[in-house]
Amino acid sequence: MSSRRPGPSVRTRVREVTDAGEVSHEDRLATEEPLEIRLAWPGRPAQRLWVTMRTPGHDFELAAGYLRHEGVTGIHTVAYCTDTDLAPDQEFNVVTVQLTEAPGRLPVQLAGQTTGSSACGVCGRESIDAALAGGPTDREPIRLDTDVVRALPDALRSGQQVFERTGGLHAAGLFSATGEAWVIREDIGRHNAVDKVTGARVLAGQDPAAPYLCVSGRIGFELVQKAVAAGVGALVAVGAPSSLAVHLARESGLGLVGFTRPGRCVVYSG
Repeated sequence: MSSRRPGPSVRTRVREVTDAGEVSHEDRLATEEPLEIRLAWPGRPAQRLWVTMRTPGHDFELAAGYLRHEGVTGIHTVAYCTDTDLAPDQEFNVVTVQLTEAPGRLPVQLAGQTTGSSACGVCGRESIDAALAGGPTDREPIRLDTDVVRALPDALRSGQQVFERTGGLHAAGLFSATGEAWVIREDIGRHNAVDKVTGARVLAGQDPAAPYLCVSGRIGFELVQKAVAAGVGALVAVGAPSSLAVHLARESGLGLVGFTRPGRCVVYSG
């Protein structure tokens, strides 16, 4: 019997304690479950590429975006794995990506690290140079419009429906040069949310190289890597960037803006 596909949130009972007293009520938690991504191409059977903890939903987009950020293109199909040895509760936690041909650039995970957390998408990298390899070489530096930039977090927040119910998810969104939202996705891992928005564009046959990528948290190195690989013009965040994120954004010509809100933003690059 097939298992029920997990949703982005689950119900739970809690006791809420305040100065006014204690009350028991139902609450919602953001779902966190593993997703195994397998990769195959003609002449090579599916092999485990990566396991990440994610919020179920838009799993095919996550897999497609992850591969695009790894420099892998030519996706033929993306599907849930149908291996008969999978337990029912694993049925929707394994995705197989079939490529049209062998990748020109093999993801390093096939030869090394294969497991990740919801906090980091590039752990196990052999070098920083390898992490930034494979991005577009013809990226044009963006001319930042700070009025548009400062409006992006509110526009992103308006698309965070699961966060509204749980308070437990990150979000990422791709926006046009005028601040129009192209795609917004949520996940318990900020890097997963970025994978999902890129994957949404890839699977729709669209270019993921948006003028702006806005994220709901801080900016770490791994988000700069993904933004560069997707061809994004500027990465905008509500929180602070790390020193390495700033260094690599400047080296790659990526616009980088932190501490963004309607009345303020801090430009680190661009």
